Amino acid sequence: MKKLLIIAFVLLAGLVSKAQRISGTVKDNAGKPLIAATVSLLRMKDSTAVKYATTTKEGVYKFENVAAGSYVVAVSHIGYTTSRSKVITMSNEEVVVPEMTPAKAAADLAAVSVVTKRPIVEVRADKTILNVEGTINATGNDALELLRKSPGVMVDKDENLSLSGKNGVQVFIDGKPSPL
Repeated sequence: MKKLLIIAFVLLAGLVSKAQRISGTVKDNAGKPLIAATVSLLRMKDSTAVKYATTTKEGVYKFENVAAGSYVVAVSHIGYTTSRSKVITMSNEEVVVPEMTPAKAAADLAAVSVVTKRPIVEVRADKTILNVEGTINATGNDALELLRKSPGVMVDKDENLSLSGKNGVQVFIDGKPSPL
């Protein structure tokens, strides 16, 4: 008898928890399902996120085991504005949210600027490149003085160059050989 009561209680609790569900669909402006949209269940009182879900291939989402209270469903997707549902009051029933259709986000750009900066030292298989433009060493120095300040370059008293201990270094300035 005791086992029968426990089994009945577990089954009854399972039925009640399945009924506490919020579900709905999300579609785009053309009426097609919005796939992989992020759906958030927000507590109405303070807009705290309670649960998250993503939409399926059919644009469907579900929140299981939702506690009683007031909620709002928010939908966001790349290229669309975030849209919110009306207030949903949850008790012990299943709630189906009306179909949501987020609006396309405006994608007008006035201008785009791409700025890049070369690294000061580039090490390649057959050469080491020293980019001095934009550095403090570039102003007021000659090429030999720049090489003296470069990492791994040694200049002896006779102005012979060695790079990482190797002699016979050939210097190019703007891609042209130099007699340094």
